[in-house]
Amino acid sequence: MRRSRLLGLTALLALITPAAGSAYVAKVPQATITPITVVAVGDIACKPGDPTTSTTCRDAATAKLAQSQSPDYVLALGDEQYQVGSYTAFMSEYDGTWGALKSITKPIPGNHEYMTAGASGYYKYFADQMPAAAIGKGYYASVLGSWRVLNLNSNCTKIDCAAELTWFKKQLANASEKCIAMTMHHPRYSSGEHGSSTVMRPFWRAAYNAKVDLALAGHDHDYERFVRMNGDKVKKPDGIVSFVVGTGGKELYHLVSRRYGSAIFDAKHHGILKLRLGEAGFSYAFISVDGVTRDSGTRSCV
Repeated sequence: MRRSRLLGLTALLALITPAAGSAYVAKVPQATITPITVVAVGDIACKPGDPTTSTTCRDAATAKLAQSQSPDYVLALGDEQYQVGSYTAFMSEYDGTWGALKSITKPIPGNHEYMTAGASGYYKYFADQMPAAAIGKGYYASVLGSWRVLNLNSNCTKIDCAAELTWFKKQLANASEKCIAMTMHHPRYSSGEHGSSTVMRPFWRAAYNAKVDLALAGHDHDYERFVRMNGDKVKKPDGIVSFVVGTGGKELYHLVSRRYGSAIFDAKHHGILKLRLGEAGFSYAFISVDGVTRDSGTRSCV
């Protein structure tokens, strides 16, 4: 289970505990894992040939900003390439901007990837960034520093999400890491144009029961942070902190209806979410392309 490492530490302490009356005091080295820097964002590269303005096609600007953060990993939250996610478009637009970070990218597919049959352009472009078994399915697990990240495919009209949910629950049951994150394209909660996704509710329910700490999504072209919630629209002290980060380059959307639990909403700025993932928690900062930090904070893992 997630905290099984404590059992190993208990056994180690038992081996080195001195006998009664002994003057010797053993010193146990404290193993630590350096926090890692992760950039998360979705809805990125515009259709090749679309003009660049202050509100559209900012993928080059967000890519430059992401590189300036010297990330260890990038979590690409779907709709990496508009309009139909063809391999030709990936090579023409995405590769020329965010392609510099491809080797450290952990992607998931969005709905626009599936506008090319079977999301074949996406899978061909990102073939080396996911396990071979994930090709065609789109979901897989990653270990980033001391965190486990479960990268989900929320396009449930395109894949067998019942099988994915079974896999997800097994991953959660077998995870030994204290901190767990999940990524998906369609957000469980969103105040933007597309709104909240009921498709992801079963995954959120399972995630809450397993004490997942962080959820990241795109789809709505805005930035939004929600307070700790479970999968059924209820605020919980041990709930999941979630973000919508659909600000990677494509034109921004607008606020439709402020959802329960929404802490901050921004549809005015393209930018990236910078995360520092540590052994017991994380920090976050939404940074816009002008270099301004628009939202930031820290959270502990539950």
